[in-house]
Amino acid sequence: MKASPLASPRHRTAVLVAAILIVGAMLQLSATWPGIMVWDAIRQYGQALSGHYDDWHPPAMNWLWRQLGVFGRGPAPMAALQALLYWGGFALIAYAAARRGRTGAAIAIALCALLPIPLVLVGTVLKDSLMAGGLLMTAGLIALRREDDRILRIIAGALLLATATLRFNAAAACLPLLVTLFPATWRQSSPRLLLAAAVGLALLVMAMPVANRMLRAEPSGVQLSLVLYDLGGIGRFSGTDAFPPMASTSAKVVAVNAGCYNPVSWDSYAWWVDHPCPIGFADVRNAFRSNGIDPYRWWLGQIVAHPIAYFQHRLAHFDRNTHFLLPDDAALPGLSLQTDPNPWGFQLPPNSLRRTLGAIAAWSGGTPIGWPAWWIALGLGCLALLPALRRDDPARPILLSALLYAFSYLPLSVASEIRYHLWTMIGVAIACASLAPALISGAASFPRWRIVAALVPVALVTILGISARLMG
Repeated sequence: MKASPLASPRHRTAVLVAAILIVGAMLQLSATWPGIMVWDAIRQYGQALSGHYDDWHPPAMNWLWRQLGVFGRGPAPMAALQALLYWGGFALIAYAAARRGRTGAAIAIALCALLPIPLVLVGTVLKDSLMAGGLLMTAGLIALRREDDRILRIIAGALLLATATLRFNAAAACLPLLVTLFPATWRQSSPRLLLAAAVGLALLVMAMPVANRMLRAEPSGVQLSLVLYDLGGIGRFSGTDAFPPMASTSAKVVAVNAGCYNPVSWDSYAWWVDHPCPIGFADVRNAFRSNGIDPYRWWLGQIVAHPIAYFQHRLAHFDRNTHFLLPDDAALPGLSLQTDPNPWGFQLPPNSLRRTLGAIAAWSGGTPIGWPAWWIALGLGCLALLPALRRDDPARPILLSALLYAFSYLPLSVASEIRYHLWTMIGVAIACASLAPALISGAASFPRWRIVAALVPVALVTILGISARLMG
């Protein structure tokens, strides 16, 4: 007697995956609805209402939020879109794995969607959450498409370009996925692959400035925050004055900067803190203007003049940014479970489910699975095991995307928040979920050196991170 297709392993897997994702989505939305708004989102919503944008936060997201206003006021429309992209992306990736007969990987991928920190962040209106959702949905479309499916390729490419408008370093995350969308002939040799990557990178890098120009976004000088922070770091570690000439602080700039510099973030140089540094954003910008100095030439000149100090600063910040050898985890900005005060009176009603989710997320943040450094190390280890995956497995570009994005923060970051590494956590988790069933079942066998190479990075980060916290 022929077995019913409803009883097939593939069907049972699809049902289980659907159940995991539906229950997860219901819990996440119940806990965070109608969406958590922090200070960044409040500023963005104000611009969405007015229709006048500056480029401190992505104007493309502000414009999109304005269009979503037809569905209602406040954070709900954007929170719904983020949830749709997040859960929909996971569903497509898991379904594609099940369709290929990889039932264990499909279930494991679905379970990755339940990581507590991403659940809180996807319920918070943030450019990082929207970007992660866009990348997930694109990866899902890549997982489903066939090589000759041009329509799906065009849709996925357009979504990637839109996603690249959401963060200044989003191009690093988008590039591996975009290259995967190019015709196979573009990737048949190393020179062609490099050319394809160069073309893709150019398209992605241009996406944000083109979008800003189309939306007539007012320049805010946000790029100067990186210049200012690096100059402060160079001055702190070299003991010199790395800033442009500023008459008001020229006699004491080295001592003042030593008291202002913080490897966690650049915020002390900004205007929104309680006790801003005397060497502030406006002071440095005015110094560049009044002296006729190009900020970027000056910045590069200081890096060349003090390379060791620059690398000390960058490594110290990357350590804090990835929560690796931290003296105190509590010193870093954490997850928000409430909407910040705002002019429109939006608030979240009391919710025991949200408190529970927040407590679980906060607890996980104190363990290795809450450290971006741990996920980066895990991803680096996965690189050694990639031969276990088919060449067309979407987990390959997802992993490369997650790692490239993580390391883009080494030269480009100015703050340390867990949300910056949301995509890295998700991408590495999906790659591990894709690899684990084959390794556990013995379907993939590797020489010993590959196993060691896979385990050493995450073992070292775990041991060193725990040791630093115990000694701190």
